[in-house]
Amino acid sequence: MRSLLRLLGSMKPYRKSVGLGWLSMACLVAADLAIPRVLQTTIDQGIARRDSGVILQSVLIMIGLVLVSAAATVLVTVLSVRVSQSVAADLRRDLFGHVLSLSYANLDRWQTGQLMTRLSSDNAQIAQFIFMSMRMFLRAPMMIVGSLILMVLTNWQLALIMLFLMPATILVFALYAHRAQPLFMQVQRQLDRLNTAFQENLAGVRVVKAFARGQHESRRFDTINTHLMEHNMRVGRFLAMLLPVLRYLVNLGIVAVIALGGLLAVRGALSVGQIIAFNSYLLWVMMALTNLGMMVGFISASDASAQRIFEVLDDMAQVTESPAAVPLPCAEGRLALENVTFSYGSDEQEAVLKTITLEAEPGQTIALLGATGSGKSTVINLLPRFYDVQDGRVTFDGTDVRALTLDSLRAQFGLVPQETILFSGTIRDNIRYGRPEASDAEVMAAARAAQAHDFILSFPEGYDTLVGQRGVNLSGGQKQRIAIARALLTNPRVLILDDATSSVDVETEAKIRAALDELKAGRVIVLVAQRISSVLNADKIVILDRGRIAAIGNHPELMASSPIYREVYQSQLGNSVGEARHE
Repeated sequence: MRSLLRLLGSMKPYRKSVGLGWLSMACLVAADLAIPRVLQTTIDQGIARRDSGVILQSVLIMIGLVLVSAAATVLVTVLSVRVSQSVAADLRRDLFGHVLSLSYANLDRWQTGQLMTRLSSDNAQIAQFIFMSMRMFLRAPMMIVGSLILMVLTNWQLALIMLFLMPATILVFALYAHRAQPLFMQVQRQLDRLNTAFQENLAGVRVVKAFARGQHESRRFDTINTHLMEHNMRVGRFLAMLLPVLRYLVNLGIVAVIALGGLLAVRGALSVGQIIAFNSYLLWVMMALTNLGMMVGFISASDASAQRIFEVLDDMAQVTESPAAVPLPCAEGRLALENVTFSYGSDEQEAVLKTITLEAEPGQTIALLGATGSGKSTVINLLPRFYDVQDGRVTFDGTDVRALTLDSLRAQFGLVPQETILFSGTIRDNIRYGRPEASDAEVMAAARAAQAHDFILSFPEGYDTLVGQRGVNLSGGQKQRIAIARALLTNPRVLILDDATSSVDVETEAKIRAALDELKAGRVIVLVAQRISSVLNADKIVILDRGRIAAIGNHPELMASSPIYREVYQSQLGNSVGEARHE
């Protein structure tokens, strides 16, 4: 239950509302507990003595107590909703912000479905727990304590019955709570799997349809869905016995009160009004305990959800700023990898990059070529410090990137990722995503350089055209050109194009390359490409092979010295083209 106690600390910013809620609940409980006492007076002094004045007075008092109870109930409910929804909103904000602050290495461990479940289902469970904690969880202890005190004041001999009922009830709660929490944790894990499968199929629905795998994915989803149902049914079966056990204890207490109270009444040691009042207090106590018992499963589920939320919030980013980190001064854009070795995950895994040394000067275009898994994407992920190297160092203008603040470092980079990501909004908003303050003229200039201006104007709404979900109303090449324009608009010192023209036709790609040649003065352009035609004019072409630099140089140098480069060149452009270029 540590997670729930920690969760209650999230209510501190709303302590005024919580305090007012407690005060209102105290008034509610006091009004409810006073009614049996008034009822005792009505029976013993009004009905038994046939005193209509006492009866009328008692009725008016009970009406007032009922009104106080009703008003307090409304106020407690309003305050509970306010606090619970505020805490839930805070947790959603903190979760979202924390996920964005995590480094790539952290996010590699989390599936999208897992994070979605924590942000939605687990968070909703927490909101409901906060709501119930300010109402039922707060009322029940007050009602139990108040009822026990009044039971002792009514008749201490009858109150001894609770010495047997209370421990038995608490023992039942403890046993059920201990076993219920792991079961609810399993349910939430199954919900993770369900959300992950659902998210994957939504994102890849076109692939599913293209390969006619709809039935397969439906069967896979049905399997996960069935497992979730079975886990929920297991929880239901486990909790099914709790309520009957509690009801048995309640009825046992009532029988004991009637039996012992009847004997005391026969001896004249107890009045009828006292028996009725005592029985009312007993029912209040057992009702409160029963309500708590019914909430055992809910508390266990909330504890599981709280653990899962704090599991994300406690995940520390692996790439962090040093306390001594300094902002990057006026950037020139000189990049270097010095004997860099890097691996994903544990140290036992084979290194993806092995003693890589590479330099890039402003005004140069660096191209990375290599087979899948050779380390191209890893290199460009190390430059803006999305990951930290295990050995060696990455420098920007001669300074280790780990000694620079992350914002000042990454502000110097413009990245066009391999998978183009566009956001909901207009094309204009997507282009100025990195510079929201950019003028329309600057947006259009970036679009022209990326060869996107003409096709944007072909839309009826032009730059105000709304981008569909994940850019569904745009072709692959159009999305890539918008992404290139987005990167160019930030005027970065280092422009990284990760296979950014793979969906663009050769003619358009040539125009983009020509525009980049005009813009490369004073900046470094890093190209990752599959088409060798994209890198022929690069100042430095780096051939990566199994995490090592197999060759480095410009096109003529590599044609003369690198068998790997010649093989790739000839396989894509043919011998005749190569001979023509050599002449």
